[in-house]
Amino acid sequence: MNRSNVIYAYLLSLLTACGFGIIALAVKGDRLFAFDQSISSLIQGWESAGWTQVMKGFSWIGSTMPIIVLSLGMIIVLYVLLGRRKELLLFIAVIGGSTAVGYVSKSLFARERPNFHRLMEEDGFSFPSSSSVAAVALYGIIVYLLWSHIRNRTGKIALTAAAVLMMVCIGLSRIYLGVHYPSDVIGGMLAGAAWLWLSIAVYKHLSDSHDKNTKLSM
Repeated sequence: MNRSNVIYAYLLSLLTACGFGIIALAVKGDRLFAFDQSISSLIQGWESAGWTQVMKGFSWIGSTMPIIVLSLGMIIVLYVLLGRRKELLLFIAVIGGSTAVGYVSKSLFARERPNFHRLMEEDGFSFPSSSSVAAVALYGIIVYLLWSHIRNRTGKIALTAAAVLMMVCIGLSRIYLGVHYPSDVIGGMLAGAAWLWLSIAVYKHLSDSHDKNTKLSM
């Protein structure tokens, strides 16, 4: 990643952080009630026994234990199979940082969860959706780290499409099951993307600086 790409990553982080800030201010000012109600009603209108099982499945995939298992698998791939020890640090920073972002943000905004059309119970605050923060961070960094190791265009498209599908379906499942407002999910996705791009930008900036200093000292 050259200097222009590092700047691009910083800009993406700033833009998504600003997007999160706009959503957060609107949530704090209780300006999204009509939006949340209309989108929730639309998605929950799909309700059927089959859809409920599917959505519970995606919601489970976005929960703590599956994320831990997938993260451990990715750590093994990076460290053992690919020998990417520096990139392993980036992966750990993205996953650990996204967890902190979700926890701190929830504590700051202390938004109560929806109290209508609950298909499952869940504790804790609502904004932003921690599952959405984690999904964007996890699947986003997986795409970023594996992209260069996939040789053909079809494989890269398939990887990206699968990652986006998981992000979207996990977010939709939280709305469908009535444990999050749509604005929680959107805010979570933006927060996850902001942290992801910031982590990538800082990592590449430091890596490029280290490589440059190494060359100068030779």
